[in-house]
Amino acid sequence: MKSFVDSVNGKYTFLFLIIVLSISFSLPATAQLDDLEKSIAEHRKGEIIIKAKPGAKIRVEQQEHEFWFGCAISDGIFNGRASENDLKMYKQIFLQNFNSAVTENAVKWPGMERRRGEVDYSLVDAMLEWTEENNIPLRAHNLFWGVERFIQPWIKELSNEELENTLKRRAETVTSRYKGRFAEYDLNNEMIHGNYYEDRLGTDITKKMALWAQNGDPDIKLYLNDYDILTGNMLDEYMAHIRGLLAQGVPIAGIGVQGHLHAESFDRGELKRSLDSLAQFNLPIKITEFNMPGQRSKYYQNRDLKMTAEEEKQKAKDLVDYYKICFAHPAVDGILMWGFWEGANWIPQSSLYKRDWTPTPAGEAYQFLIFDEWWTNVNAHGATNKDEISVPAFYGKYKITFEGETKEVELKKAEGKVEVNF
Repeated sequence: MKSFVDSVNGKYTFLFLIIVLSISFSLPATAQLDDLEKSIAEHRKGEIIIKAKPGAKIRVEQQEHEFWFGCAISDGIFNGRASENDLKMYKQIFLQNFNSAVTENAVKWPGMERRRGEVDYSLVDAMLEWTEENNIPLRAHNLFWGVERFIQPWIKELSNEELENTLKRRAETVTSRYKGRFAEYDLNNEMIHGNYYEDRLGTDITKKMALWAQNGDPDIKLYLNDYDILTGNMLDEYMAHIRGLLAQGVPIAGIGVQGHLHAESFDRGELKRSLDSLAQFNLPIKITEFNMPGQRSKYYQNRDLKMTAEEEKQKAKDLVDYYKICFAHPAVDGILMWGFWEGANWIPQSSLYKRDWTPTPAGEAYQFLIFDEWWTNVNAHGATNKDEISVPAFYGKYKITFEGETKEVELKKAEGKVEVNF
């Protein structure tokens, strides 16, 4: 840079410095991208210790990430309305990209029980059958949703006593039916934006909901879930809400934060600040509903608007930056997209795959990030005078091969290392 500065007059030197400063201040709050890489290495990698004869040649092959790289499962794929080819391609590409999932609408009460007493579990059953068959942990979204416009009319007609009994029956019935099968539940969705049940029945209703859910499944994991948090706009309100629930003794297993209230791009600093703030509760954080671009973008208002090549490129960069900030944060356990294919995504332009199943630039960037940059596949060679090899590796499941013998191991973040003996 010095030779360039020396070769131009003061005016252009000043302009150049302004450009450099603007670029540096547009980076995430950690100030430099290499800080993110250091944090990823610190918080997302452990050690595989392999004991074998000196000079051994060993193959270390990652099979799966521990971190949740997931996506919502579309109702339209499992309700029998998708074409045979789309059903086949959807399942195939889902498994190529994601290791976890969330129900998009199937568990929501209005869909399961549109009319009182007529409960339809068929869609949920179909999703669980497929995810269990493929060892995909599935989130249940959601047990309750107290935003008034999403509540069935027949529920509003109930007396307070009938309403409480109906909530209890819903919680206990669903959780007992699916005991041990859902990885976690969103307890009562978007409470800081509307809480009809609390307005009707009092401030202790959320704790009752949680205890009723535990009646059906004592080992259940209950998450909060809300939006406009990672933008910083509703962060203070959400923090106060969480403090209040914890003070009441509500059994919260984790904090869910939606990731689609930004516009075409997102504020790197606010995302990092929000995650830092939420981390003080010492609860796992999941980004539960991610789209890039988001709900405040021009694409949400016009679903038919086509992205230019430059916009596709920027979308890919934004997606990678978002994932890096989240993956680098030790409190975050996963990110779940809210759709990956243009044929089944509420913001089609945010998809990784086009309607004809060809990948977008963001899809290619995502694949490279998760399965190349953040993937451990190495040939390890032991020292000639030692019977132990140490391999730094991303947390997840592995196959270790030595002289034709293969062992499967799991490197867990909670433990930091794993030993394999040959």
